[in-house]
Amino acid sequence: MSERVQNRSAGQGPGTKAERRLAAQLAAKKAAEARRRRQSMLGAFVGVLAVAALIGGIVWLNNGDDDTKSTAAAPSASADAPVEPTAAAAPQLPADADPALKTKPTVGAGKGELKKLNVTTLIKGNGPAVKAGQQITTNYVGVFYKDGKEFDSSWGRGEPATFGIGVGQVIPGWDQGLVGVPVGSRVQLDIPGELAYGNDASGGRPAGPLRFVVDVIAAQ
Repeated sequence: MSERVQNRSAGQGPGTKAERRLAAQLAAKKAAEARRRRQSMLGAFVGVLAVAALIGGIVWLNNGDDDTKSTAAAPSASADAPVEPTAAAAPQLPADADPALKTKPTVGAGKGELKKLNVTTLIKGNGPAVKAGQQITTNYVGVFYKDGKEFDSSWGRGEPATFGIGVGQVIPGWDQGLVGVPVGSRVQLDIPGELAYGNDASGGRPAGPLRFVVDVIAAQ
């Protein structure tokens, strides 16, 4: 009897073995729970990365779309940049506008020496007269006065150009020639070099006298 007591006290009895098995089971359970927690955390982290990548892709696509959107332009007053982008949207023609304004005009060369600004009304609109300080929307074609070679056109960009008139945003020939023109009109502007971009052909500017045919679509 004393030997059985001694064996139990030495940790060799059946009760001690059961405790060891229980301890091992508890340890395995804790290890399994730890693995599940790590897997859950890893899954959440991967999910966050996926969402961030998706948002980044959407932002990139939107920026790319913005970069590729076409913009209208008008003859800028800047000597260094004769064509300056604007953010004009193409409006509808006035309800009573001449149907000819839906079609790009054919513009030829001028005759003789151009010494002053000439404004010729090709189609007279029924709208209010353009006032200095207004934002006007136009379609236009620009050619060299001497040979009729086209150098610029809003029709080629697929939308009109909107800009302030009479305030120095465009070349002087436009500022002077378009104020007072009724909305819905098509006018021809024959502009000497000093009222356009000058007579110096350097810098890529359209130098010398120019001819524009301009459709005034809106003014506000």
